[in-house]
Amino acid sequence: MVPVARAALRLAARGIQHTSVRHAHRKYEPDFHDKYGNMVLIGGAVVFTAVWGYVLTQAGIEWGLSPVGRVTPKEWKE
Repeated sequence: MVPVARAALRLAARGIQHTSVRHAHRKYEPDFHDKYGNMVLIGGAVVFTAVWGYVLTQAGIEWGLSPVGRVTPKEWKE
């Protein structure tokens, strides 16, 4: 069993070595994320900021203000 395991490990190691050598001689080609990643990130941040800026300033939402002092109890009906 041990010789079979050793042979399997050698084959696996040899395959990894061949793969790493093949990738080492290859020229690096930028993919989509390399080309446009920062611009997409910046664009998303700008849209996020614009939308929340509008919501916080123009939408007229009262954000969690306490009703204490504004709510009066109704008269008791008998």
